[in-house]
Amino acid sequence: MFSIYGDNTQLCDGMTRREMMRLGGLSLGGLSLASLLKNRSLAANSQQVSQGPGFGKAKSVILFGLVGGIPQHETWDPKPDAPEEIRGEFGVTATKTPGLMVGELMPKVAQLTDKIAVLRAMVTRDNSHSSSGYQMLTGIEHQPLNRESALPAPPNNHPTMGAMVRALKNDTGQLPSAITIPEHIWNDGNKPWPGQDAGLLGRRHDPWLIKCYPHEDRFDVPGMTLPEDISAERLDGRQGLLKQIGQRTAAFGQSQAIQNYDVYAQQAYGLLGGTTAGNAFSLAKENDKTRDRYGRTRFGQSCLLARRLVEAGVSLVQINWTRIKKDNYENQGGWDTHKKHSFSLKQHLLPSMDQTFSALVEDLDQRGLLDETLVVMFTEFGHTPKFNKNAGRDHWGSAFSIALAGGGVQGGSVVGKTDKQAAFPIDGAVRPRDFIATVFHLLGYAPHTEIYDPFNRPLPISRGRVLHEIL
Repeated sequence: MFSIYGDNTQLCDGMTRREMMRLGGLSLGGLSLASLLKNRSLAANSQQVSQGPGFGKAKSVILFGLVGGIPQHETWDPKPDAPEEIRGEFGVTATKTPGLMVGELMPKVAQLTDKIAVLRAMVTRDNSHSSSGYQMLTGIEHQPLNRESALPAPPNNHPTMGAMVRALKNDTGQLPSAITIPEHIWNDGNKPWPGQDAGLLGRRHDPWLIKCYPHEDRFDVPGMTLPEDISAERLDGRQGLLKQIGQRTAAFGQSQAIQNYDVYAQQAYGLLGGTTAGNAFSLAKENDKTRDRYGRTRFGQSCLLARRLVEAGVSLVQINWTRIKKDNYENQGGWDTHKKHSFSLKQHLLPSMDQTFSALVEDLDQRGLLDETLVVMFTEFGHTPKFNKNAGRDHWGSAFSIALAGGGVQGGSVVGKTDKQAAFPIDGAVRPRDFIATVFHLLGYAPHTEIYDPFNRPLPISRGRVLHEIL
């Protein structure tokens, strides 16, 4: 007869039944008991030894998200000796780093490579936007690979980088530690990618998604402005009343829900009032020269907003490229260039990227913030080595490039090498889990640091290795 005893019944090894059941259930969340103990051992040991170069150097991270696919051939991994059907119509330009060449449509960024590290052999083995993007955002391979328009749902519900930051930081300030602007990432039909929220960590760790149009000084965030019938004085009165009620209910202070509510309430008042948090969203405080420097586009002004949010104390800001509705713009104004690839790159994509990325890096540097702010030029995959019949390049997750600047990164470094077509790595392949491990290393967290879901089950922030080659 099968019997279940009380939670605290001890087994022959001294372990309680509750503990045994808890550990046994960990495999459902992707961890076996063996891997749990290994991770805890590694985490404990990591606190006893030096973490190596760059550890904890970054206070903040800005993900410069060129979603849709950065073409490696025309940016960080040009192949000038390849046939034109491989290399494309553009040439290369010398950079500030001796021996490093980049695409000719990146003249401004080329002069900043002494501050930039390039990963030329990123690999997801996934050619679909949403599932490859899930891997880049979480470090976990989507199940299955190559699933286009995959929606957020189990088992693909690992937390995004911003959610992990929120879980680690345990927000107490006026702003959350992770914010996404100016919109979420979506496939046609407004199908959101998986891997953009907290997933199994629970909604309270979701990065704040702020849909905004900063080039129009417009923020469509419910509650960010006061209703017409509520004056600032009336708001202060309500806040005072709430404070009195909070003091009366101090006995409930140990409740996590009550503590969370207090944090959220303060964050809400911070956005409504004339505080540092609220002022962070006021691009009107920037002069015209600075705003022009970033570019008067939705993405360009979002990058300027990201710099202001970092200054206000936000730990991770993710900026997602937005499609551009404009006459004669192919491919919906985005990086998914299935037709007229070269035309789109030359017309607006690369000039806009070159202007905005260089402005962000230079601005942070001039303000003394680059050493403590990691900027990542981020994408979900690259583009095919050969053009298709529509003069476009298609999806390619077998080899592509991303770049990192500031925040403890060794400028002028290049990791990885691809074949003559920029199709497959031949040295230094990097997986998304390694890239994410490196980001958290720079933020001051060892890869095996654990965060916990609402059932108190542990989850390591990364299963990858730190890329010490670029630190």
